[in-house]
Amino acid sequence: MGESSALDAMREAARLSPGNFPLRRLLADALLAAGHPTEAEAAYQAALLLAPGNPDVIIGIAESFVRQGKSGAALIALESLAAEPRPPARAGIVAAMALLGDGDIAAAADHYQHAVSEDPTLADPDLAAHVGAPDTPQTAVHTQPEDAQRVRVGGAGAQDDGPAEPIVDAQRSDVTFVDVAGMEEVKDTLRMKLLLPFQKPELFAAYGKKAGGGLLLYGPPGSGKTHLARATAGELGADFIDVGLADILDMWVGSSERNLHSIFQMARRRTPCVLFFDEVDALASRRSDMRGHSRHIINQFLAELDGVDDRANEGILVLAATNAPWYVDTAFRRPGRFGEMVFVPPPDTRARAAILEILCRGKPTTRLDLDTLAAATAGFVGADLRGVLDQAIESKLVDSIHAGYPLPLTTEDLLRVIRTVTPTAVREWLLTARNYVLHANESGVWDELLPWLRDVR
Repeated sequence: MGESSALDAMREAARLSPGNFPLRRLLADALLAAGHPTEAEAAYQAALLLAPGNPDVIIGIAESFVRQGKSGAALIALESLAAEPRPPARAGIVAAMALLGDGDIAAAADHYQHAVSEDPTLADPDLAAHVGAPDTPQTAVHTQPEDAQRVRVGGAGAQDDGPAEPIVDAQRSDVTFVDVAGMEEVKDTLRMKLLLPFQKPELFAAYGKKAGGGLLLYGPPGSGKTHLARATAGELGADFIDVGLADILDMWVGSSERNLHSIFQMARRRTPCVLFFDEVDALASRRSDMRGHSRHIINQFLAELDGVDDRANEGILVLAATNAPWYVDTAFRRPGRFGEMVFVPPPDTRARAAILEILCRGKPTTRLDLDTLAAATAGFVGADLRGVLDQAIESKLVDSIHAGYPLPLTTEDLLRVIRTVTPTAVREWLLTARNYVLHANESGVWDELLPWLRDVR
């Protein structure tokens, strides 16, 4: 039986036996090993519901996050294990991978060396080389690394002698909806819910509506959620404050909450503005799945969204983006917080043609057959299309250097790259979404995803 067939068999077995924890765990491990981290994450989360606090499952969730490039989320997932007197050695390896992804090489090396000293079989020459650790494990000493009780997840500026101040910049966006290809329904929703109350305040005030509010953008990776948020700020001519996990999370008790409060206070001083939280599922996860300090951050986030009074957040558009809306605590989806979820779909054929046209502006090209290119890129998202163009440009640059002048990109140049690319992000995301649409959609919250699931196998 091939790998794909074996996975399909396990998926079907898990569907028929949803309460079977060993089977759920086996499926999640197999998906991760097969290179499907998004679907593996969902499978581990399902297993965690059956065995809350299971350390192996928590480590699996964290490794799934790491493989998706979500280092901050991985470190949050590992927090509960880091507080244990003797956390599993494997947790140290995954923490090292996450810290390396965050650019904290010293802390990554510390965690790696401690983990390998506990369990020499975990030695990974590639990881050791990246963190600058010795190739051979050191003699086991049963002490934790200096920061093992509190895995360091602080952002830039975190100091060893106290909590760090958040570092966020307010910028004027140079993109508008004109620069966003397709997504007309999504843009119309943003205009009605967020932009028009600013542009026609008297009309909305007559109905008791005021400018400001929150909205949650969700969809597959690379579908343009961040670009759309920037364009919203550009349409309004407002400041854009892009908040990442590293701007909030800090190793010092209480500092993450203070960072979050400081960011909202900054936004309140700079109205009108767009306050944007990417990967918000890491900050707004279901409280039933979180422990200790992470729950305090969630409660602080809810309090900031509510404000101290009805006018505290007036003039602030709070946008958030996530690839995993099913992990966001339902409390965040109440009116006044992220009162509405907006699906940002993969681009259709017309949108892909428009994206390519925008991406190719200002570059030497022949007359490109955008319709042919769009038809050849079914399943591609904006990030995939940008990658195709970048590869085609790199190849053309080599030819141009030999020619001594810029050679124009052709349709065939792009098609040649497209033939070598197999996009999987959208399919994996839809496979994960299908589990929630089919088995956790009593309220109808995921109904708008149904048309996208018909051809997914």
